[in-house]
Amino acid sequence: MKKSLIALTAALTLGAGVGTASAAEHTVSKGDTLWSISQANSVTVAQLKQWNSLSSDLIRPGDVLTTSGGSKAAPAQTQQKASAAVKSAAAPASTYTVKSGDTLYRIATNHGMSVNTLMGLNGLSSSLIHPGQALKVSGKAVQASASNTASASKPAPSAARELSVRATAYTAYCNGCSGVTATGINLRANPNQKVIAVDPKVIPLGTEVWVEGYGEAIAGDTGGAIKGNRIDVFIPNKSRALQWGSKTVKVKVLN
Repeated sequence: MKKSLIALTAALTLGAGVGTASAAEHTVSKGDTLWSISQANSVTVAQLKQWNSLSSDLIRPGDVLTTSGGSKAAPAQTQQKASAAVKSAAAPASTYTVKSGDTLYRIATNHGMSVNTLMGLNGLSSSLIHPGQALKVSGKAVQASASNTASASKPAPSAARELSVRATAYTAYCNGCSGVTATGINLRANPNQKVIAVDPKVIPLGTEVWVEGYGEAIAGDTGGAIKGNRIDVFIPNKSRALQWGSKTVKVKVLN
């Protein structure tokens, strides 16, 4: 009887030592957005950002996100993450090689800077980048070169599919606009972000696209009048948005 009690006590003690509950997690898949993940887990985008210490709304396939806030990681795990973060911060990379699906906004956010700062470091006058391109992520700003202008007129990248759509333009300050897209992107805080409003039945939210005359963008918003083969391109300047007007353009789906 005593042996049984001792064994039971030892088991309970060990269980108390290692039985720390872990928060629910979600591994980001292609096409996922904070908004879609929040809806699937019955939480808000703000909660996801808080639990995962996110300063932006963009995520990448393979990222592991905490989807509940009811429990915390074990102290050992927290210490390991903190140690890794310190090591990473101790030796920051001076350049970054663009990968397929990258945007200036995503790269800037991952390196703790604004899009304008990143563009200044690399002498960019547009937000168009391409896989394999080396970008400075530290140092001093340089003057934009002529080769970086007129990005929208550059040849279109290869695509999974192509469609013809009717395109209009909008700003973050239109009547009734909050400045925050359906996927949680704050356009007023990120005026250089290339975003288009789409019908999710035609182009899923989170899809990366190339729009004729506009360049590479993310399908990050919706609109009451955006149905079928209609899109709305985000342009931060009202006069430029009016100049865009309404036109038929080609859209290439990149992922």
